[in-house]
Amino acid sequence: MTEIVRNDLTIYDNVATNWWSDDIRWVRTLKNLVPGRLAWFDRHVDWDDRAVLDLGCAGGFMAEALAKRCANVTGIDPAAQAIAAARAHAAEGDLEINYDVGVGEKLPYEDARFDVVVCVDVLEHVDDLCEVLSEVARVLKPGGLFLFDTINRNPLSRFVAITVAEDFLRLLPRGTHDPALFIRPSELSTALENMGLVSGPMTGLGPRGINHKGDFTFGPLPIRSVIYMGVAQKPGSL
Repeated sequence: MTEIVRNDLTIYDNVATNWWSDDIRWVRTLKNLVPGRLAWFDRHVDWDDRAVLDLGCAGGFMAEALAKRCANVTGIDPAAQAIAAARAHAAEGDLEINYDVGVGEKLPYEDARFDVVVCVDVLEHVDDLCEVLSEVARVLKPGGLFLFDTINRNPLSRFVAITVAEDFLRLLPRGTHDPALFIRPSELSTALENMGLVSGPMTGLGPRGINHKGDFTFGPLPIRSVIYMGVAQKPGSL
């Protein structure tokens, strides 16, 4: 039996040419998560004319949603082919989004560049969580916000994210996640505080319904046992 490679990030480049086609179920799942995230993020940010970094943007689902909210969006991701797909789709839609290839541990931006950093479906994949959070704090303006989601680490989250989502329902390719990299909310709050960010409210994120294609739709949930969203702020004022 072939051993499953965990935290396999090649999946994003492998499907880059079909990222916006709606032909791949797990990619549709990623797209369907965006409205659910924004249902909560919108409560914390007025996006209009804000300088926003979409950290780990892949093919651009969140970046385009934010651009349509009149934010000035930059997206960055290590998956070069996914970035190429994001650039092409933004151009087709006449959306002005700046896309870069790079990693969260070494962001190619000056200090205090962004009003908001958005980081979804990323923190549970990075090589060095503290270094990523340090870079987030560095590129945020004083008073800027960090909006994120990630996966809790416990037996239930492992069962839901790996056994159910990857192995049974195939909502994600097998090997997408390594449960050892999942992050408890208390651990993330401590890491944020250690990097000079003030940890704020958190809430859960999960399925809320089924659409006409038979795919899950998502939204905020009171339970943070599996996926949770949060906000942190850099001290100061914009």
